Amino acid sequence: MGFIQKDALRTLIISYVGLILGYVNKGVLFVLILSTEQIGLVNLILSVGILFSQLTNLGTINSISKFLPFFKDNEYKKQSFLFHSLFIVLGGIILFTVITILLKDEISHFYSDKSALFVDYYYWIIPIGISNVLFLIFETYLRSIYKNIISVIVFEFLLRILVTILLVFLAFDIINFEVFFIIHGIIYFIPSLILFIYLIKSNEINFKRAPQKLSQKIKKIVFYYNLYSYSNTLGVMVVMTMDALMIAYFLGLKATGIYTTVIYLTNALQLPFKSLMRVSNPLVPQYWKEKNKTKLMHLYAKTSSISLVISLFIFLVIWLNIETIFSFLPKEYHEGIWVFLFLMIGRLVDMYFGLNGWILATSKKYKYDIIFTIVLIGLVFNLNLWLIPIYGITGAAISTSIAMIIYNIARVLFLQIVYKIHPFEKNQMYIILLFLVILLAPLLLPSIEMNAFLVITVKTLLISVLFLGIIISTKLNDDLNHYLENILSKVFKRTIKLSKK
Repeated sequence: MGFIQKDALRTLIISYVGLILGYVNKGVLFVLILSTEQIGLVNLILSVGILFSQLTNLGTINSISKFLPFFKDNEYKKQSFLFHSLFIVLGGIILFTVITILLKDEISHFYSDKSALFVDYYYWIIPIGISNVLFLIFETYLRSIYKNIISVIVFEFLLRILVTILLVFLAFDIINFEVFFIIHGIIYFIPSLILFIYLIKSNEINFKRAPQKLSQKIKKIVFYYNLYSYSNTLGVMVVMTMDALMIAYFLGLKATGIYTTVIYLTNALQLPFKSLMRVSNPLVPQYWKEKNKTKLMHLYAKTSSISLVISLFIFLVIWLNIETIFSFLPKEYHEGIWVFLFLMIGRLVDMYFGLNGWILATSKKYKYDIIFTIVLIGLVFNLNLWLIPIYGITGAAISTSIAMIIYNIARVLFLQIVYKIHPFEKNQMYIILLFLVILLAPLLLPSIEMNAFLVITVKTLLISVLFLGIIISTKLNDDLNHYLENILSKVFKRTIKLSKK
């Protein structure tokens, strides 16, 4: 776990810097500068653009991660595999660009009543989707060869700085909303372009090196894996965008703006998990290749335990400060508090079960994962049909949370039955009990009026001492203790070196 922890820490630090910038953008500047309807439009186009990118990748994202370990020792075949994947994606881009154009009138009919602005900017789905799929291809390739940092920097940091500049221009009337929207769509190509240049500079792409042709046998294996992986990934992305699409249909762009803003705020909870998965995922196909189920089980349990501790800690910090945090937002956003809660519950479960999806997707039983995804789509769609008309945007959050919990439990049970692999450790139950005690403790304490920033600071310090302090002192999570010891040791050594100069 050593290099995983080191790489995860670096990506986590960069991601949190990006999160702060993103919060300034979407949590503050968007709310202050744009109308709720405009926020709903921007976020909806981005969501549908991501769906477009999943349609156009035709399963190549997962196949890069799964099959690249077999080519790591052959630079020619590595490049051939990347070009082969890009060729498939190019076909997907052409196909779904045509489909998107042809379906414009039919799709516009559904949104012309309550989300008319979406119809006006409909075609921006295409460039947003193309920029996203190119980034995913390059980012997945780099992650598979354990080069994570550059992707995080350009997407989490650089892109958000550019959005901040655009928002400032809009605030000072240097540009209008239409120009803002156009440039906002164009700058999403910048991270993809930077990664492409980086691949050339690092000799991963070398146009002087003639790529080796992949054998028909390999192409056939990759084709069938792409087919199943595509169906499964597409299903997951449909679920991720379904909420925004159905809210826009039932409730309009204003409700979509509130909901998608709250979704962004919940991303704070997922950053440690994403950083850990970014560096852990490439090891899974490697262990399957080596047929080393012991290492796979160890990786599964340890990543789940670390994700559990960090995500529960962040949940406590955010939820126990939730009213104070939302007090900085306009009143129309306050109904998003319950959206925030239910979405976070579903995501906590998803993070706790960690690698289950990727373990299944890279195993010999990967075909079964599509069954779970079909059930997930059916659950979310039908629960949304039932709950959105009754509870509004909170109903959408409840639907997603219930579906994600059922989905993850089903996959964990499948892995346990088929491979005897699970993420559970005894100490995790004590951590969850400690979490529940701290979560419920404020109900017994009187509320005290004080400055909002002071409230957040005091509560965060108390949570840190009580939750992390108890876990560290009782050694409920050995990996966390070793991780902190390594950090403190490095800080101590550097301090001594500086003092001697």
